[in-house]
Amino acid sequence: MLLERGDQVIGVDNLNDYYDVRLKHHRLEGLNAKPGFSFHQIDIENREALAGIFSSGSFDAVINLAARAGVRASMENPRVYLTTNTQGTLNILELMVQHNVKQFVMASTSSLYAGAKMPFIETADVTNPISPYAATKLAAEALARTWHHLHRINVAILRYFTVYGPAGRPDMSPFRFAEWIRRGQPIKLFGNGMQSRDFTYVDDVASATVAATTLPGCETLNIGGGNQPFSLKSAIEIIEREISKKAVIEYLPPNPADMQDTSADISKAARLLDWKPAISPEEGLRRTAAWHLKNASWLDKIEL
Repeated sequence: MLLERGDQVIGVDNLNDYYDVRLKHHRLEGLNAKPGFSFHQIDIENREALAGIFSSGSFDAVINLAARAGVRASMENPRVYLTTNTQGTLNILELMVQHNVKQFVMASTSSLYAGAKMPFIETADVTNPISPYAATKLAAEALARTWHHLHRINVAILRYFTVYGPAGRPDMSPFRFAEWIRRGQPIKLFGNGMQSRDFTYVDDVASATVAATTLPGCETLNIGGGNQPFSLKSAIEIIEREISKKAVIEYLPPNPADMQDTSADISKAARLLDWKPAISPEEGLRRTAAWHLKNASWLDKIEL
């Protein structure tokens, strides 16, 4: 979206193997084909390499989407979540001050709202995270607010809710459900499937993120599907129809780090960004399933 409006964009990613890198290269190929984009394979934990990027030009804004994601994986390897999500964010903030970059947008997470009353609102108490992933994101938020206070950087903290869509993450349910159904493999479903998520289509997330690049002050905003929580069983049913195959479901015990339900109050984002989601869960899941069918030949090789 930034390239389409004529911006020059520098992309940074370490292309780590948390999940199959072929998906990352697939996304990157699409970006490399567009004028105005350049890419650097570095890690935001590497402050020296990151400093070279900041020295290479003058930037209007930094959008930090770089993170170790995944609630369950964070329980197995919490240290890398701390060094990437928290230390990496600190590296970016320090270099922004050094190079006089005034706009910072960071991806945070709805996982912070565990135990809060729904629909989740930005003023809820989020100081009791239940996973290392959420804890490291909370720390990154605190750093961003501190740097706003100390250095007057404009900060937009976007708490994303269950982002999904074509070429999504293979450790998330929409990707896995589509592939398991398409391949005729059993779906591994933790819990009874009635847990709900405020699914947010990737295009809607992108449009909110672009809008936040000019937001003044320091604001925390929910970016969700608009208080339209959707059960995992309903998502499976839509994907079944689109792929024309019946799912085989293997029910497993609930994971203690998973939230039962998520639902976002997005009234603040509507007010400050003039934004609201345009793609319903039904339409977004249809588009996602269609992408899986179209790319079946190479998706067969992706590990789930």
